[in-house]
Amino acid sequence: MLEKVVIANRGEIALRILRACKELGIKTVAVHSTADRDLKHVLLADETVCIGPAPSAKSYLNIPAIIAAAEVTGADAIHPGYGFLSENADFAEQVERSGFTFIGPTADVIRLMGDKVSAIKAMKKAGVPCVPGSDGPVGNDIVKNKEIAKRIGYPIIIKASGGGGGRGMRVVRSEEALEESIAMTKAEAKAAFNNDMVYMEKYLENPRHVEIQVLADTHGNAVYLAERDCSMQRRHQKVVEEAPAPGITEELRRDIGSRCANACVEIGYRGAGTFEFLYENGEFYFIEMNTRIQVEHPVTEMITGIDLVKEQLRIAAGLPLSFKQEDVKVKGHAIECRINAEDPKSFLPSPGKVAHLHSPGGLGVRWDSHVYGGYTVPPHYDSMIAKLITYGDTREVAIRRMQNALAETIIDGIKTNIPLHEMILEDENFQKGGTNIHYLEKKLGLHD
Repeated sequence: MLEKVVIANRGEIALRILRACKELGIKTVAVHSTADRDLKHVLLADETVCIGPAPSAKSYLNIPAIIAAAEVTGADAIHPGYGFLSENADFAEQVERSGFTFIGPTADVIRLMGDKVSAIKAMKKAGVPCVPGSDGPVGNDIVKNKEIAKRIGYPIIIKASGGGGGRGMRVVRSEEALEESIAMTKAEAKAAFNNDMVYMEKYLENPRHVEIQVLADTHGNAVYLAERDCSMQRRHQKVVEEAPAPGITEELRRDIGSRCANACVEIGYRGAGTFEFLYENGEFYFIEMNTRIQVEHPVTEMITGIDLVKEQLRIAAGLPLSFKQEDVKVKGHAIECRINAEDPKSFLPSPGKVAHLHSPGGLGVRWDSHVYGGYTVPPHYDSMIAKLITYGDTREVAIRRMQNALAETIIDGIKTNIPLHEMILEDENFQKGGTNIHYLEKKLGLHD
Protein backbone atom coordinates (compact mmCIF):
# COMPACT_ATOMS: atom_id res chain seq x y z
CA MET A 1 0.00 0.00 0.00
CA LEU A 2 1.04 3.61 -0.53
CA GLU A 3 2.66 5.24 2.49
CA LYS A 4 2.08 8.97 2.01
CA VAL A 5 -0.19 10.81 -0.45
CA VAL A 6 -0.23 14.46 -1.47
CA ILE A 7 -3.83 15.65 -1.91
CA ALA A 8 -3.53 18.11 -4.80
CA ASN A 9 -6.97 19.65 -4.41
CA ARG A 10 -9.24 21.51 -2.02
CA GLY A 11 -12.77 21.49 -0.61
CA GLU A 12 -14.96 18.46 -0.10
CA ILE A 13 -13.08 16.18 -2.51
CA ALA A 14 -9.82 16.81 -0.63
CA LEU A 15 -11.56 15.84 2.61
CA ARG A 16 -13.05 12.77 0.90
CA ILE A 17 -9.56 11.63 -0.23
CA LEU A 18 -8.12 12.27 3.23
CA ARG A 19 -10.79 10.07 4.84
CA ALA A 20 -10.08 7.21 2.41
CA CYS A 21 -6.33 7.51 3.06
CA LYS A 22 -6.89 7.39 6.83
CA GLU A 23 -8.98 4.21 6.50
CA LEU A 24 -6.12 2.57 4.60
CA GLY A 25 -3.46 3.79 7.04
CA ILE A 26 -1.89 6.16 4.49
CA LYS A 27 -0.30 9.39 5.74
CA THR A 28 -1.60 12.59 4.11
CA VAL A 29 -0.10 15.86 2.89
CA ALA A 30 -2.53 18.73 2.30
CA VAL A 31 -1.30 21.35 -0.14
CA HIS A 32 -3.19 24.63 0.02
CA SER A 33 -3.28 28.23 -1.12
CA THR A 34 -2.95 31.15 1.30
CA ALA A 35 -6.76 31.52 1.15
CA ASP A 36 -7.30 27.92 2.25
CA ARG A 37 -5.36 27.66 5.51
CA ASP A 38 -8.60 26.94 7.40
CA LEU A 39 -9.97 24.19 5.17
CA LYS A 40 -11.11 21.16 7.15
CA HIS A 41 -8.77 18.67 5.43
CA VAL A 42 -5.81 21.06 5.96
CA LEU A 43 -6.58 21.04 9.69
CA LEU A 44 -6.83 17.22 9.72
CA ALA A 45 -3.87 16.24 7.48
CA ASP A 46 -0.63 14.79 8.85
CA GLU A 47 1.39 17.49 7.06
CA THR A 48 0.55 20.70 5.20
CA VAL A 49 2.38 22.71 2.57
CA CYS A 50 1.35 26.17 1.33
CA ILE A 51 1.85 26.17 -2.45
CA GLY A 52 1.04 29.77 -3.34
CA PRO A 53 -1.40 32.67 -3.24
CA ALA A 54 -5.18 32.45 -3.67
CA PRO A 55 -5.48 32.46 -7.49
CA SER A 56 -5.61 28.87 -8.80
CA ALA A 57 -3.00 29.60 -11.48
CA LYS A 58 -0.49 30.36 -8.74
CA SER A 59 -1.42 27.50 -6.40
CA TYR A 60 -3.62 24.53 -7.36
CA LEU A 61 -2.51 24.74 -11.01
CA ASN A 62 1.15 25.31 -10.10
CA ILE A 63 2.73 21.99 -11.14
CA PRO A 64 6.30 22.69 -9.86
CA ALA A 65 4.95 23.75 -6.43
CA ILE A 66 2.85 20.57 -6.06
CA ILE A 67 5.72 18.28 -7.08
CA ALA A 68 8.06 20.18 -4.75
CA ALA A 69 5.57 19.60 -1.91
CA ALA A 70 5.72 15.85 -2.62
CA GLU A 71 9.54 15.99 -2.62
CA VAL A 72 9.96 17.90 0.66
CA THR A 73 7.45 15.70 2.52
CA GLY A 74 8.76 12.38 1.16
CA ALA A 75 5.40 11.40 -0.31
CA ASP A 76 5.14 8.55 -2.80
CA ALA A 77 1.95 9.50 -4.65
CA ILE A 78 -0.24 12.44 -5.68
CA HIS A 79 -4.05 12.36 -5.87
CA PRO A 80 -5.45 15.12 -8.12
CA GLY A 81 -9.13 14.78 -7.14
CA TYR A 82 -11.35 16.35 -9.83
CA GLY A 83 -11.03 19.69 -11.62
CA PHE A 84 -7.74 21.62 -11.47
CA LEU A 85 -4.97 19.29 -12.79
CA SER A 86 -6.89 16.00 -12.62
CA GLU A 87 -7.12 15.58 -16.41
CA ASN A 88 -3.89 17.37 -17.30
CA ALA A 89 -1.67 14.87 -19.12
CA ASP A 90 1.44 17.04 -18.68
CA PHE A 91 0.91 17.02 -14.91
CA ALA A 92 0.48 13.23 -14.83
CA GLU A 93 3.64 12.88 -16.90
CA GLN A 94 5.69 15.20 -14.70
CA VAL A 95 4.47 13.46 -11.53
CA GLU A 96 5.62 10.07 -12.85
CA ARG A 97 8.88 11.47 -14.25
CA SER A 98 9.65 12.94 -10.83
CA GLY A 99 9.41 9.48 -9.29
CA PHE A 100 5.92 9.70 -7.79
CA THR A 101 2.79 7.68 -8.48
CA PHE A 102 -0.02 9.58 -10.20
CA ILE A 103 -3.34 8.36 -8.82
CA GLY A 104 -5.10 8.14 -12.16
CA PRO A 105 -4.48 6.88 -15.70
CA THR A 106 -1.25 7.27 -17.64
CA ALA A 107 -0.53 10.56 -19.43
CA ASP A 108 -0.97 8.84 -22.81
CA VAL A 109 -4.47 7.63 -21.94
CA ILE A 110 -5.44 11.06 -20.55
CA ARG A 111 -4.30 12.60 -23.86
CA LEU A 112 -6.16 9.99 -25.90
CA MET A 113 -9.46 10.50 -24.08
CA GLY A 114 -9.00 14.26 -23.52
CA ASP A 115 -9.10 14.93 -27.26
CA LYS A 116 -12.71 14.33 -28.34
CA VAL A 117 -11.78 13.29 -31.89
CA SER A 118 -9.23 10.64 -30.84
CA ALA A 119 -11.54 9.51 -28.00
CA ILE A 120 -14.45 8.87 -30.37
CA LYS A 121 -12.14 7.01 -32.76
CA ALA A 122 -10.86 4.81 -29.90
CA MET A 123 -14.38 4.14 -28.61
CA LYS A 124 -15.69 3.15 -32.06
CA LYS A 125 -12.80 0.72 -32.38
CA ALA A 126 -13.62 -0.70 -28.93
CA GLY A 127 -17.30 -1.18 -29.79
CA VAL A 128 -18.73 1.65 -27.69
CA PRO A 129 -21.71 3.31 -29.48
CA CYS A 130 -21.05 6.91 -30.58
CA VAL A 131 -23.15 9.79 -31.93
CA PRO A 132 -23.19 9.85 -35.77
CA GLY A 133 -20.69 12.51 -36.81
CA SER A 134 -17.84 13.68 -39.01
CA ASP A 135 -15.54 10.86 -37.83
CA GLY A 136 -12.68 13.30 -37.44
CA PRO A 137 -11.88 17.00 -37.53
CA VAL A 138 -13.72 19.32 -39.89
CA GLY A 139 -11.52 20.97 -42.56
CA ASN A 140 -11.93 24.21 -44.52
CA ASP A 141 -13.64 22.72 -47.58
CA ILE A 142 -17.18 24.08 -47.18
CA VAL A 143 -18.59 21.86 -49.96
CA LYS A 144 -17.25 18.76 -48.21
CA ASN A 145 -18.48 20.07 -44.84
CA LYS A 146 -21.98 20.55 -46.25
CA GLU A 147 -21.92 16.98 -47.56
CA ILE A 148 -20.88 15.66 -44.13
CA ALA A 149 -23.63 17.67 -42.40
CA LYS A 150 -26.22 16.43 -44.89
CA ARG A 151 -25.13 12.81 -44.30
CA ILE A 152 -25.41 13.26 -40.51
CA GLY A 153 -28.73 15.10 -40.85
CA TYR A 154 -29.70 18.47 -39.36
CA PRO A 155 -29.71 19.65 -36.66
CA ILE A 156 -26.00 19.11 -36.04
CA ILE A 157 -23.71 20.38 -33.31
CA ILE A 158 -20.18 21.66 -33.91
CA LYS A 159 -17.85 20.90 -31.01
CA ALA A 160 -14.32 21.93 -30.13
CA SER A 161 -12.02 18.91 -29.97
CA GLY A 162 -10.32 20.25 -26.85
CA GLY A 163 -13.52 21.60 -25.29
CA GLY A 164 -15.41 20.79 -22.12
CA GLY A 165 -17.75 22.21 -19.51
CA GLY A 166 -20.22 23.34 -22.14
CA ARG A 167 -17.78 25.65 -23.91
CA GLY A 168 -16.85 25.48 -27.59
CA MET A 169 -20.08 24.13 -29.06
CA ARG A 170 -22.72 25.48 -31.43
CA VAL A 171 -25.99 24.01 -32.75
CA VAL A 172 -26.64 24.41 -36.50
CA ARG A 173 -30.15 23.82 -37.85
CA SER A 174 -29.69 24.70 -41.53
CA GLU A 175 -27.11 24.51 -44.31
CA GLU A 176 -27.13 28.32 -44.66
CA ALA A 177 -25.74 28.76 -41.13
CA LEU A 178 -23.07 26.06 -41.40
CA GLU A 179 -20.04 27.96 -42.75
CA GLU A 180 -20.29 30.87 -40.32
CA SER A 181 -20.96 28.54 -37.37
CA ILE A 182 -17.85 26.47 -38.10
CA ALA A 183 -15.72 29.63 -38.35
CA MET A 184 -17.12 31.04 -35.08
CA THR A 185 -16.64 27.76 -33.17
CA LYS A 186 -13.07 27.46 -34.46
CA ALA A 187 -12.29 31.00 -33.30
CA GLU A 188 -13.85 30.34 -29.88
CA ALA A 189 -11.95 27.05 -29.54
CA LYS A 190 -8.64 28.70 -30.43
CA ALA A 191 -9.22 31.44 -27.84
CA ALA A 192 -10.44 29.12 -25.06
CA PHE A 193 -8.33 25.98 -25.58
CA ASN A 194 -5.52 27.08 -27.92
CA ASN A 195 -6.76 24.39 -30.32
CA ASP A 196 -9.08 25.30 -33.19
CA MET A 197 -9.88 21.71 -34.19
CA VAL A 198 -13.64 21.13 -34.36
CA TYR A 199 -15.85 18.21 -35.36
CA MET A 200 -19.53 17.65 -36.19
CA GLU A 201 -22.09 15.42 -34.54
CA LYS A 202 -25.80 14.74 -34.83
CA TYR A 203 -27.61 17.04 -32.39
CA LEU A 204 -29.99 15.00 -30.27
CA GLU A 205 -33.04 17.10 -29.42
CA ASN A 206 -34.19 15.63 -26.10
CA PRO A 207 -31.55 13.27 -24.72
CA ARG A 208 -30.83 12.30 -21.15
CA HIS A 209 -27.31 12.35 -19.71
CA VAL A 210 -26.50 8.84 -18.50
CA GLU A 211 -22.98 7.81 -17.52
CA ILE A 212 -21.22 4.55 -16.64
CA GLN A 213 -18.76 4.34 -13.73
CA VAL A 214 -15.75 2.08 -14.32
CA LEU A 215 -12.74 0.89 -12.36
CA ALA A 216 -9.69 -0.76 -13.94
CA ASP A 217 -6.50 -2.08 -12.37
CA THR A 218 -3.02 -2.74 -13.77
CA HIS A 219 -3.64 -6.50 -13.96
CA GLY A 220 -6.08 -6.43 -16.88
CA ASN A 221 -9.24 -6.33 -14.76
CA ALA A 222 -11.99 -3.80 -15.49
CA VAL A 223 -15.51 -3.55 -14.06
CA TYR A 224 -18.54 -1.29 -14.47
CA LEU A 225 -20.51 -0.08 -11.47
CA ALA A 226 -23.93 0.61 -12.96
CA GLU A 227 -24.99 4.02 -14.26
CA ARG A 228 -25.92 7.50 -13.07
CA ASP A 229 -28.47 9.91 -14.50
CA CYS A 230 -27.15 13.49 -14.52
CA SER A 231 -29.77 15.08 -16.78
CA MET A 232 -30.81 17.83 -14.35
CA GLN A 233 -28.39 20.48 -15.63
CA ARG A 234 -28.02 24.25 -15.95
CA ARG A 235 -25.59 25.66 -18.53
CA HIS A 236 -24.11 22.16 -19.03
CA GLN A 237 -23.34 21.97 -15.30
CA LYS A 238 -24.90 19.12 -13.32
CA VAL A 239 -27.21 20.13 -10.46
CA VAL A 240 -28.84 16.86 -9.29
CA GLU A 241 -27.55 13.34 -9.98
CA GLU A 242 -28.98 9.92 -9.20
CA ALA A 243 -28.18 6.22 -9.46
CA PRO A 244 -29.34 4.02 -10.95
CA ALA A 245 -30.86 5.90 -13.91
CA PRO A 246 -34.67 5.60 -14.07
CA GLY A 247 -35.86 3.24 -16.79
CA ILE A 248 -32.54 1.53 -17.56
CA THR A 249 -33.07 -2.24 -17.58
CA GLU A 250 -30.57 -4.77 -16.24
CA GLU A 251 -30.09 -6.02 -19.82
CA LEU A 252 -29.26 -2.51 -21.12
CA ARG A 253 -26.94 -1.90 -18.16
CA ARG A 254 -25.08 -5.14 -18.77
CA ASP A 255 -24.68 -4.42 -22.48
CA ILE A 256 -23.37 -0.86 -22.24
CA GLY A 257 -21.43 -1.54 -19.02
CA SER A 258 -19.53 -4.51 -20.42
CA ARG A 259 -18.66 -2.49 -23.55
CA CYS A 260 -17.19 0.26 -21.34
CA ALA A 261 -15.23 -2.23 -19.22
CA ASN A 262 -13.86 -3.87 -22.39
CA ALA A 263 -12.89 -0.45 -23.76
CA CYS A 264 -10.88 0.17 -20.57
CA VAL A 265 -8.88 -3.00 -21.22
CA GLU A 266 -8.39 -2.05 -24.90
CA ILE A 267 -6.98 1.43 -24.17
CA GLY A 268 -4.94 0.33 -21.14
CA TYR A 269 -6.96 2.34 -18.64
CA ARG A 270 -6.21 2.30 -14.91
CA GLY A 271 -8.09 3.82 -11.99
CA ALA A 272 -11.59 5.27 -11.75
CA GLY A 273 -13.24 6.72 -14.84
CA THR A 274 -16.61 7.60 -16.30
CA PHE A 275 -18.03 7.09 -19.77
CA GLU A 276 -20.55 9.86 -20.46
CA PHE A 277 -23.42 9.19 -22.85
CA LEU A 278 -26.41 10.93 -24.33
CA TYR A 279 -29.34 8.53 -24.07
CA GLU A 280 -32.37 8.84 -26.34
CA ASN A 281 -35.03 6.37 -27.49
CA GLY A 282 -33.30 3.43 -25.83
CA GLU A 283 -29.92 4.14 -27.47
CA PHE A 284 -26.61 5.17 -25.85
CA TYR A 285 -24.30 7.62 -27.66
CA PHE A 286 -20.79 8.17 -26.24
CA ILE A 287 -19.80 11.83 -25.81
CA GLU A 288 -16.68 11.80 -23.65
CA MET A 289 -14.75 10.03 -20.92
CA ASN A 290 -13.77 11.66 -17.64
CA THR A 291 -10.41 10.18 -16.65
CA ARG A 292 -10.80 10.90 -12.92
CA ILE A 293 -13.11 10.53 -9.95
CA GLN A 294 -16.29 12.59 -10.40
CA VAL A 295 -18.28 14.94 -8.19
CA GLU A 296 -21.25 12.55 -8.27
CA HIS A 297 -19.35 9.37 -7.33
CA PRO A 298 -21.14 9.05 -3.93
CA VAL A 299 -24.45 7.95 -5.50
CA THR A 300 -22.65 4.98 -7.07
CA GLU A 301 -21.00 4.18 -3.73
CA MET A 302 -24.40 4.21 -2.02
CA ILE A 303 -26.05 1.71 -4.40
CA THR A 304 -23.05 -0.65 -4.69
CA GLY A 305 -21.40 -0.35 -1.26
CA ILE A 306 -18.01 0.08 -2.98
CA ASP A 307 -15.62 2.86 -1.86
CA LEU A 308 -14.37 4.29 -5.16
CA VAL A 309 -11.60 6.43 -3.68
CA LYS A 310 -10.16 3.53 -1.68
CA GLU A 311 -10.18 1.47 -4.88
CA GLN A 312 -8.31 4.31 -6.64
CA LEU A 313 -5.64 4.18 -3.95
CA ARG A 314 -5.40 0.38 -4.11
CA ILE A 315 -5.04 0.45 -7.91
CA ALA A 316 -2.33 3.14 -7.69
CA ALA A 317 -0.45 0.91 -5.26
CA GLY A 318 -0.41 -1.82 -7.92
CA LEU A 319 -3.01 -4.03 -6.22
CA PRO A 320 -5.75 -5.82 -8.16
CA LEU A 321 -9.39 -4.79 -7.76
CA SER A 322 -10.79 -6.09 -4.47
CA PHE A 323 -13.88 -7.55 -6.19
CA LYS A 324 -15.07 -9.03 -9.51
CA GLN A 325 -17.88 -7.95 -11.82
CA GLU A 326 -20.20 -10.64 -10.49
CA ASP A 327 -19.71 -9.24 -6.96
CA VAL A 328 -21.22 -5.87 -7.97
CA LYS A 329 -24.84 -5.76 -6.80
CA VAL A 330 -27.04 -2.72 -7.36
CA LYS A 331 -29.36 -2.16 -4.41
CA GLY A 332 -31.75 0.71 -3.75
CA HIS A 333 -31.56 4.26 -5.09
CA ALA A 334 -29.42 7.33 -4.30
CA ILE A 335 -29.76 11.03 -5.14
CA GLU A 336 -27.17 13.81 -4.83
CA CYS A 337 -27.81 17.56 -4.66
CA ARG A 338 -24.86 19.90 -5.24
CA ILE A 339 -25.10 22.67 -2.67
CA ASN A 340 -23.51 25.87 -3.99
CA ALA A 341 -22.76 29.19 -2.32
CA GLU A 342 -24.80 31.18 -4.81
CA ASP A 343 -27.98 33.18 -5.19
CA PRO A 344 -30.73 30.64 -6.01
CA LYS A 345 -32.34 32.99 -8.57
CA SER A 346 -29.48 34.90 -10.24
CA PHE A 347 -26.92 32.10 -9.67
CA LEU A 348 -24.30 34.71 -8.78
CA PRO A 349 -21.66 33.39 -6.33
CA SER A 350 -22.20 34.23 -2.66
CA PRO A 351 -18.86 33.96 -0.86
CA GLY A 352 -18.55 35.01 2.78
CA LYS A 353 -18.56 33.77 6.35
CA VAL A 354 -20.81 30.89 7.34
CA ALA A 355 -22.31 32.25 10.56
CA HIS A 356 -24.11 29.07 11.50
CA LEU A 357 -24.29 25.59 9.99
CA HIS A 358 -26.58 22.70 10.81
CA SER A 359 -26.07 19.70 8.55
CA PRO A 360 -28.86 17.14 8.06
CA GLY A 361 -28.77 13.57 9.36
CA GLY A 362 -30.76 10.40 9.83
CA LEU A 363 -30.93 7.01 8.15
CA GLY A 364 -29.79 7.11 4.54
CA VAL A 365 -28.40 10.68 4.66
CA ARG A 366 -24.80 11.50 3.71
CA TRP A 367 -23.28 14.99 3.97
CA ASP A 368 -19.97 15.49 2.10
CA SER A 369 -18.72 18.97 2.94
CA HIS A 370 -15.63 20.87 4.03
CA VAL A 371 -17.72 23.76 5.42
CA TYR A 372 -18.26 24.41 9.13
CA GLY A 373 -19.67 27.22 11.30
CA GLY A 374 -17.26 30.16 11.23
CA TYR A 375 -15.65 29.07 7.94
CA THR A 376 -15.30 31.76 5.27
CA VAL A 377 -16.13 30.67 1.72
CA PRO A 378 -13.47 32.33 -0.48
CA PRO A 379 -14.41 34.06 -3.76
CA HIS A 380 -11.56 32.48 -5.75
CA TYR A 381 -12.87 28.99 -6.48
CA ASP A 382 -15.87 26.94 -7.57
CA SER A 383 -18.96 27.77 -5.53
CA MET A 384 -19.82 24.20 -4.47
CA ILE A 385 -19.68 23.93 -0.68
CA ALA A 386 -21.38 20.59 -0.04
CA LYS A 387 -22.91 17.48 -1.55
CA LEU A 388 -26.05 16.13 0.06
CA ILE A 389 -26.72 12.49 -0.73
CA THR A 390 -29.73 10.41 0.29
CA TYR A 391 -30.32 6.70 -0.10
CA GLY A 392 -33.44 4.58 0.05
CA ASP A 393 -34.70 1.12 -0.89
CA THR A 394 -36.69 2.83 -3.65
CA ARG A 395 -36.40 6.07 -5.63
CA GLU A 396 -39.49 7.40 -3.85
CA VAL A 397 -37.86 6.87 -0.43
CA ALA A 398 -34.63 8.55 -1.61
CA ILE A 399 -36.63 11.57 -2.88
CA ARG A 400 -38.60 11.92 0.36
CA ARG A 401 -35.41 11.65 2.42
CA MET A 402 -33.79 14.33 0.25
CA GLN A 403 -36.76 16.64 0.77
CA ASN A 404 -36.49 16.14 4.54
CA ALA A 405 -32.71 16.60 4.50
CA LEU A 406 -32.90 19.83 2.49
CA ALA A 407 -35.52 21.19 4.91
CA GLU A 408 -33.22 20.34 7.86
CA THR A 409 -30.13 22.02 6.40
CA ILE A 410 -29.30 25.47 7.82
CA ILE A 411 -26.47 27.54 6.33
CA ASP A 412 -26.59 31.12 7.64
CA GLY A 413 -24.44 34.05 6.50
CA ILE A 414 -24.32 33.23 2.78
CA LYS A 415 -26.89 32.44 0.11
CA THR A 416 -27.19 28.88 -1.23
CA ASN A 417 -29.07 27.11 -4.01
CA ILE A 418 -31.06 24.95 -1.55
CA PRO A 419 -34.36 26.61 -2.69
CA LEU A 420 -33.57 25.50 -6.27
CA HIS A 421 -33.08 21.91 -5.10
CA GLU A 422 -36.33 22.01 -3.12
CA MET A 423 -38.14 23.20 -6.26
CA ILE A 424 -36.59 20.39 -8.37
CA LEU A 425 -37.45 17.68 -5.82
CA GLU A 426 -41.08 18.87 -5.73
CA ASP A 427 -41.34 18.90 -9.54
CA GLU A 428 -43.89 16.38 -10.82
CA ASN A 429 -41.81 15.36 -13.86
CA PHE A 430 -38.62 14.92 -11.80
CA GLN A 431 -40.59 12.70 -9.42
CA LYS A 432 -41.72 10.57 -12.38
CA GLY A 433 -38.07 10.27 -13.53
CA GLY A 434 -36.43 10.40 -16.94
CA THR A 435 -36.39 14.16 -17.67
CA ASN A 436 -34.02 15.31 -20.44
CA ILE A 437 -30.96 17.57 -20.23
CA HIS A 438 -32.94 20.68 -21.31
CA TYR A 439 -35.72 20.24 -18.75
CA LEU A 440 -34.33 22.36 -15.91
CA GLU A 441 -33.32 25.27 -18.14
CA LYS A 442 -36.79 25.30 -19.73
CA LYS A 443 -38.36 25.25 -16.27
CA LEU A 444 -36.14 28.19 -15.24
CA GLY A 445 -36.92 30.05 -18.49
CA LEU A 446 -33.29 29.82 -19.66
CA HIS A 447 -33.90 27.65 -22.73
CA ASP A 448 -35.97 28.39 -25.83
